[in-house]
Amino acid sequence: MPKKSKKARKSKPKKAKLDPIPKGFGTVTPYLSIDGAAEALEWYKKAFGAKELNRETIPGGKIMHARIRIGDSIIMMSDVFPGADTQSPNALGNTTTTMHVYSKNVDKLWQQAVDAGAKVTMPLDNQFWGERYGKLKDPFGHNWSLSQRIQMTKAEMKEKQEQAMAMMAQRPAMEQSPMAQE
Repeated sequence: MPKKSKKARKSKPKKAKLDPIPKGFGTVTPYLSIDGAAEALEWYKKAFGAKELNRETIPGGKIMHARIRIGDSIIMMSDVFPGADTQSPNALGNTTTTMHVYSKNVDKLWQQAVDAGAKVTMPLDNQFWGERYGKLKDPFGHNWSLSQRIQMTKAEMKEKQEQAMAMMAQRPAMEQSPMAQE
């Protein structure tokens, strides 16, 4: 069997290089388990201006897998299925995560989410770390924080930090009061 020349070996077609991370994805992508994923998709469009990228349903309409884009970030989600190793926040009575959204106009995005039915859990306000920041809970039990960086003087930042620390110092006493139990 004759030996192939260097030229013949080099001319064989190269395989297209496959990027190990799909286009548009970052290194970490949240995946939400939701009771009512179809309704959540529509809510995220209304509240955060999300763009639906993909939706795969099973017979009966439950979502097996979906993807949305908010700004330049992708979030994946599905309905909760029996025997799954994840549950929705509503089933658990709480959640362990918060989706954080940076915005160029946080006041507008905040109002849009509140108008869509988000529950305010921390009012939007200028914070001592130099961001206008607040927290919301969506109707599906997921926490969201919204913010944008802002210009603040050192005096404003110091005053906001002192206020935040005073409030944190009072928190344990407030959590133990009978009114906090209601």
